[in-house]
Amino acid sequence: MTALSFVFAFVLMLGVLIFVHELGHFLVAKLFDVKVLRFSLGFGPAIGFGRWRLIFRRGETEYVVAWLPIGGYVKMVGENPESEDLAEGEDPPLAPGEEHRAFNNKPVWQRLLILFAGPGMNLLLPVLIFATVLGIGMPRPDPVIGTVEPSSPAERAGLAVGDRIVAIAGQPIRWWTDFEETVRTRAGTSATLRIDRDGEPLELEVPIEARAGLDAYGSETQVGFVGVGHSRLAAVIGVPDAEAPVDQTDLRPGDLVTHVGGEPVHDWNELAARYAAASGESVDFRVERAVGEDASPRSLEVSVPARGDLRALGVVAATVLIEQVSPDSPAERAGLERGDLIVTADGEPVGSFASFSERVRASGGQALTLVYARDGKRREVRIEPERREVDTGLGIPDERWLIGITARSAAVPGVMGIDREPNPFVSLPRAVGMTADLTRTFLGGLSRLVTGEVSRKQLAGPIGIAQIAHSAFERGWQAYLSTLVLISINLAILNLLPIPLLDGGQALLVTVEGIKRSPLSLRTRELVQQVGLTFLALLMGLAFWNDLSRHWQSFIEWVRQGAGL
Repeated sequence: MTALSFVFAFVLMLGVLIFVHELGHFLVAKLFDVKVLRFSLGFGPAIGFGRWRLIFRRGETEYVVAWLPIGGYVKMVGENPESEDLAEGEDPPLAPGEEHRAFNNKPVWQRLLILFAGPGMNLLLPVLIFATVLGIGMPRPDPVIGTVEPSSPAERAGLAVGDRIVAIAGQPIRWWTDFEETVRTRAGTSATLRIDRDGEPLELEVPIEARAGLDAYGSETQVGFVGVGHSRLAAVIGVPDAEAPVDQTDLRPGDLVTHVGGEPVHDWNELAARYAAASGESVDFRVERAVGEDASPRSLEVSVPARGDLRALGVVAATVLIEQVSPDSPAERAGLERGDLIVTADGEPVGSFASFSERVRASGGQALTLVYARDGKRREVRIEPERREVDTGLGIPDERWLIGITARSAAVPGVMGIDREPNPFVSLPRAVGMTADLTRTFLGGLSRLVTGEVSRKQLAGPIGIAQIAHSAFERGWQAYLSTLVLISINLAILNLLPIPLLDGGQALLVTVEGIKRSPLSLRTRELVQQVGLTFLALLMGLAFWNDLSRHWQSFIEWVRQGAGL
């Protein structure tokens, strides 16, 4: 079933992208009365068995679905005149008096529009998808604070969990990402936040610290930090100090509190509120406790003394509670173990796994001083992150600075809203803007790939694209559409590059012919085509090698198992 879903996800995504691309060429060619001989999805012979084939003719055009689904083409008369010599007895593709219907006999501007129509359709597809999704409604994070990190600028400014951010520095905020992006670009400044707290408007001045972070491409840079997050802290217990009142109870580090006094709790904030409101000398917790690494958690009832405040009880939120330590990693060599609670990093409290993770990945390999708690006792260690290759979850590797730990999930989703815009006169311009933003991001990544700032190992071939499509397919329709949009933009930009055999390269040749007012010689066209073919072969070879190298060990193991070795 997994193999079938893998193939289905890949063929469906690639089929849609190829169809849209070639449909652009086809429609504009028909618009300018160019004779189209064949519209093919895929290369090679038509799919079929015996007399049954996925091929039919309508009018003067033959429509084909071929076996090799890694591309497609629209065959137009006059597109490659040097390869259109007729076999003996074969009828010419154009009847006398129809010479004007050949592609190479059309005006330059018409030929350019035909060539650009394919990439143009690949850019139009994301616009239509975004507009449709906006019409239906897409879930997006509301600008409601879910976490305020201790000793952060946000805590010192008086921000609290549950505050809804209305504006920052006079700029209205609709979604959490709007706020987050604004903060990250204002490092070393301060900003006035307008918030809504329980229906009451407030204005707070918040300093924005500059700290090491990562940009959209994973490169180290300075980013703004205020210490708030959208996700809420899970009600997972951490015990940073020995001889606290909690030490006299059956509560243990890593316990997930699900109920207080019989009432369910969903996050750390609810846990703190219910504990503070409890009356009597003790409070009953129901917790889930993991017995072993692979065992299912079991539910326990634990009674703890009522102190009014969780800190007085001696517990904190387990923001970075180590679940696993990778073999031969900096963390293992430093002596970190499963169950250790990281309390501070370089003297600053660890308020969320997200900020701690970014601190490590943006360290540049410089040593970090970590204070962690084990069995209620604090210890200090210096760790130098190492540059290691990791799987991004899509089958495409990335190199990051890591210390080699996996933390227990300590976050639950924050407040979500629905971004819905049924008015097409509003949704379409927004969809264009969203597509333009993604296109700019892709162009930035492409330039960094060329300069080497982004590893060329991230270049994916057919196997990598298939794995990306399957991973997105398994995560749901929203992830699948998002991936479809990204690859469609990718396909459009790559086809516009001035490389012979691609649309951009063909357009360049047409432009040169228009400037010199005569066709290029057959020798020149052949030379250019050979250069383009060589370049594309090298590029595809690199992408295919990346695909193979990622899965080479798995392939070896598969061969060994098949051979009984």
